[in-house]
Amino acid sequence: MTTQPTALATTVLGSGPALLLAHGASGSAEANYSPLLPGLAKDHTVIAPDYPGSGATPRATEPLTIDGLADAVLAAADAAGARTFTLIGYSLGTLVSVRIAARHPERVTGLVLTAGIVKPDNRLLATVEVWRRLLEKGDLDSFARFTALTGFSEEFFNGLPSDQVEQFYRLVRESVPAGTPDQAGAVATADVSADLSRITAPTLVICPTGDALVSPAQSRRLADGIAGAEYVEIPTGHVVMAERPAAWQRLIEDFLRRHGL
Repeated sequence: MTTQPTALATTVLGSGPALLLAHGASGSAEANYSPLLPGLAKDHTVIAPDYPGSGATPRATEPLTIDGLADAVLAAADAAGARTFTLIGYSLGTLVSVRIAARHPERVTGLVLTAGIVKPDNRLLATVEVWRRLLEKGDLDSFARFTALTGFSEEFFNGLPSDQVEQFYRLVRESVPAGTPDQAGAVATADVSADLSRITAPTLVICPTGDALVSPAQSRRLADGIAGAEYVEIPTGHVVMAERPAAWQRLIEDFLRRHGL
């Protein structure tokens, strides 16, 4: 039996066919999707929930799981009146989206997966364990530096003017949600390998080729495992919305347009 997290604080914008957004670990709906929201809401109803410990959603009292998050995100769609929707998942949100799409194919009209995960490999497991240890110690300064090294491409990070690096670290420190350790735990225990063959919705897999946090091989595995999935690459690190927001939005909007979603 799945233990469902507390009802998720959810932003609903626009009108039209529904888009259900699932954000990444250590993020929020606003942090991960704010560059996309105005454009997506022009022709769609955008439903953007925050996981426990992100945004206005209280931190969970029990360990988070992909099943529990999937149930909670689906409940957010129900509360917004969306019977069917296109799922847009990023990082941890791809695990949540794949689980929903596999279990509720009648509700999912499309699927967009960016910086996707099938099952965490050794590098990702080590990374989220470092996250959790640093945050347990309250060492946000080291967490910010580690995030800079793993979340952003070499080109982006080295391109920061030297007099702005400390400000960059500060921005990262100030943006860490309280629920990050719990969300990292959900990543560490996830495995959606068996779900891929059950997905029937049109699917776009977007692979950040400079991703040092989640291996690009994970995106290729998603695309190979989902029948008919489209696969595209974007030259960026993991934090796509910071490095290439316009390119990311174009890929998503083109997919929605081509499939009449």
